[in-house]
This record gives sequence, structure tokens and C-alpha cells, in this order.
Amino acid sequence: MFQNKKSFTVDELQSKMEHYCVYQDRCHQEVERKMNEYQMIPEAKEKILLHLMRHDFLNEERFSKSFARGKFRIKHWGKQRIIRELKIKNISSYNIKTALKEIDEELYVETIEKIAASKKITIKESNLFKKKKKIYDSLYRKGYESSLIQETIQKLFK
Repeated sequence: MFQNKKSFTVDELQSKMEHYCVYQDRCHQEVERKMNEYQMIPEAKEKILLHLMRHDFLNEERFSKSFARGKFRIKHWGKQRIIRELKIKNISSYNIKTALKEIDEELYVETIEKIAASKKITIKESNLFKKKKKIYDSLYRKGYESSLIQETIQKLFK
């Protein structure tokens, strides 16, 4: 396949990476992947990464917090799914714990209850056991904890 052969100076690439990081919070892995597209020498990558961290364009704690807030608020992911996705992005356990503090416990429980209630209505299953199982599976895929899912289902079918 045709490769983009345009070459850039280190300063031009640094500017491109700054814009990449300003547009949306990024983790180190995403920035490194983007830099690999430009086939840079390791010394240039290191120089740019250091610059991005020193000037706060690249901040993993900020990234992990906004990632957790966004995925919970927009996609309604549970904590287990958020943890799994952050681990895939090589985020430290310290930053993962910090990120999870961004999720309000009360709102978390409210959200799982709303999703479960909605699933109860939309799942067309006459067998009560199968219906509960489908709701459980759906919430589990979203990353909610088993114990919380079971409590929610019990409340829902009282």
C-alpha cells in the first residue's frame, strides 16, 4: 500500500503531537502509536515524549480520570470494564484507582438500576429465570460487578 513519504523535522512532529494531545487527553501508548506512524528514530520519540510530559500535554492521571468519567457518563460502563480498558492502555494501578474515584457511588448505583429497569422492559422473554440471566449478562458485559448486578436484579423483581 502507498505510504506517506513526506518527512518532517522534529519540531514539526513535536507540534503535531502537541495538537494531537490538545484535541483530546491521550495516554502514552496512543502517543507512541501515533509517533510510530511517522517512523521516527528513538531519540526523536524520546525528546518529543519528554517535551509533551514537561509541558503537560501528556498526563496519564488526567487521561485516566477523563477516560473513566467519559466512559461511565456516556457509555454507562461499569468499573470492571473501565479497569480492563485502562489496563489494556498500560495505565498504572495507582492511576486506575485515582480514576475510579471520579465516579460517584450514588450515581453508579442509580445508573445500573436504570439500565436494568430498561432491560427488563425491552427483553421479551416469558421465562423469568432466562430474563434475569439476560439482564445479568448484559450488565456484566458493561463491566458491572457481579454482586451489584445480583442486588439490582433482586430489587427489580421483588
